[in-house]
Amino acid sequence: MKGVLLVNLGSPESPAPKDVKPYLDEFLMDKYVIDVPYLLRALLVRGIILRKRPEESAHAYAKIWWEEGSPLVVLSERMQQKLQPLVNVPVSLAMRYGSMTIEKGLQELSDKGVTDVMLFPLYPQYAMASTLTILVKAEEIRKKKFPHMTFTDVPAFYNKPDYIKNLADSIQKHVVGFEYDHLLFSYHGIPERHIRKTDVTKSHCKIDGSCCTTPSPAHEFCYRHQCYETTRQVVKLLGLSEDQYSLTFQSRLEGDKWLEPYTDVEIDNMPAKGIKKLAVVTPAFVSDCLETLEEIAMRAKEDFEAKGGEEFLAIPCLNDDDQWCRTLSKWIRDWSE
Repeated sequence: MKGVLLVNLGSPESPAPKDVKPYLDEFLMDKYVIDVPYLLRALLVRGIILRKRPEESAHAYAKIWWEEGSPLVVLSERMQQKLQPLVNVPVSLAMRYGSMTIEKGLQELSDKGVTDVMLFPLYPQYAMASTLTILVKAEEIRKKKFPHMTFTDVPAFYNKPDYIKNLADSIQKHVVGFEYDHLLFSYHGIPERHIRKTDVTKSHCKIDGSCCTTPSPAHEFCYRHQCYETTRQVVKLLGLSEDQYSLTFQSRLEGDKWLEPYTDVEIDNMPAKGIKKLAVVTPAFVSDCLETLEEIAMRAKEDFEAKGGEEFLAIPCLNDDDQWCRTLSKWIRDWSE
């Protein structure tokens, strides 16, 4: 029997520091997120970051928290609930971090008799800190707890035509009545070394301005290439010229070389360049979360306006959009039928 496990990032149980701290510990101690030797990672995370970060993150979470709970979890659940009636196989939801574990999701499917699982990381672009850690964790759990199961891993869908159309249509829908000067595609940042680590050729990814547009087997696992390709295909559908949009990377940590250009720096500079009405879309996420609701819709908006910007529109993620749910159901039916 076939079934689907959707996997998103996860969330603390509440916006209280006592719940944010263990969540951050699990997240940041993941060797695919902070990819340094264990002792150094423990020193960095538990000796430095977790001394002050839980309070700061808790404050940010409190600003976006909904009555029903974490927006990311609530929106992911809404998507799963809309999706289930559209397909003929069980669909479960799990998170890589937090209490909605992958093990619980697999157990739910197993209890329904599922042995063949479509393992679906909810990330359009591939990265070791998102897609890979889900695939590795799920396989570890399968071997220990569910050896009777087999997995079909869903690859990054950054360039699938129906996803691109969903994203372009969503942008068009949300900018109705908003005559923006500029459309910014802001993707979650990652350290440059992650790009090189996932380069299957071990030589192609030089991050030099040309490698992402030069065909290579490396592109199958290159986050940077996939971000640029998603953007290229969406703006082609939208009919935008090069001066009407740009691409940046957000959420970097200090003390390391991360993908550039940086979202906060670029947004701060835009009003001085004559960009007064800015629309921002965040295609690294399919569900709105801390990075979209607080970092972009609140902080980036405040910074933009403080620098002389006049109007700012944060375009929602696909979330539980009906068209997006129909697309997901089509992909599932293509696999299951």
